[in-house]
Amino acid sequence: MSSKKVKNSDKSTAEKTTNNGDSFLDQTLRPTKWEEYIGQKHIKDNVKILLRAAEERGHIPEHILFYGPPGLGKTTLAHLIAKETGKQIKITSGPAIEKVGDLASVLTNLSPGDILFIDEIHRLNKMVEEILYPAMESGVLDIIIGKGPSARTIQLDLPPFTLIAATTRVALVSSPLRSRFSGGVFRLEFYSNEEIAEIVKRSSKLLKVKLENEALKEIAQRSRFTPRTANYFLKRCRDYAQVHKKTLDQETVKGALDMLSVDGMGLNSGDRRFLETLIEKFNGRAVGLKTISAALSEEETTIEEVVEPYLIQLGLLERTARGRVATKKAYEHLGFSDKIKKPASSSQGGQNNLL
Repeated sequence: MSSKKVKNSDKSTAEKTTNNGDSFLDQTLRPTKWEEYIGQKHIKDNVKILLRAAEERGHIPEHILFYGPPGLGKTTLAHLIAKETGKQIKITSGPAIEKVGDLASVLTNLSPGDILFIDEIHRLNKMVEEILYPAMESGVLDIIIGKGPSARTIQLDLPPFTLIAATTRVALVSSPLRSRFSGGVFRLEFYSNEEIAEIVKRSSKLLKVKLENEALKEIAQRSRFTPRTANYFLKRCRDYAQVHKKTLDQETVKGALDMLSVDGMGLNSGDRRFLETLIEKFNGRAVGLKTISAALSEEETTIEEVVEPYLIQLGLLERTARGRVATKKAYEHLGFSDKIKKPASSSQGGQNNLL
């Protein structure tokens, strides 16, 4: 009874907190059972079978790796697995485990059957990664004490545990480490607008926000197919409606998202500036990464990893051998329809920007 009171108290505290409220609310909005987790059906089906089979055999579930863009639900899946198995989950991250001693401290403090969740596992130190191999395969921890001729190895037996890891850059996870996730390596896909709408609908109920159907669709359409972004927009729209004493209808949502510089396709000001630079400054020619980086005063990695993926996904941008080119769809979306036939396509112009 007391535990229920504590949970309710935590929830009310989260809703009343001003400075750190959103971080607490993110925990509140997370699904607590499989039925509440919307989307990623292929992953849910596979993980359910894995957990059910392990339970029937009386074994712990095997190690699992989730990967995909941020905000799609990797951490949420780890928490769900812990709840479904009734086990404790210990959470850490790759950058937090700097030394072998840090990993040894985490592993030796686990109880039998516990779940260890390591976020951003691709950022693990290579020395730490080597120690993790026998821990995952054989349940032992090999620690070298001393240096030189007097050095000796101590082998510690670990309690049986399940490692669940998440990464946004699976290519940076070494092949030996990936192969040790015997429970499966699963990629989280982007969500459809319908799935995002269902997530926003559920979140609005938890936040006790009355959201009209058209407003819900508007948020879903601009959320870049990502639940975390959708929940962020919902909270900002709630704030906007509260301050302006309005109901959360479609017009209010549009006003709130316009204030955030997010347009109907989910493009922010940086995305539009990128496309406008391609169309106006370079007259639609193919532009190399170094050139567009200099024109925008933006890091190349930021353009490649943050700006371009969503634009390519929407069909607004093409990466060609000669450089970046805005598509016809981009011209139309930004109101440059009259310039579609004007861009120069001479090979000389393309060569000048191939950097």
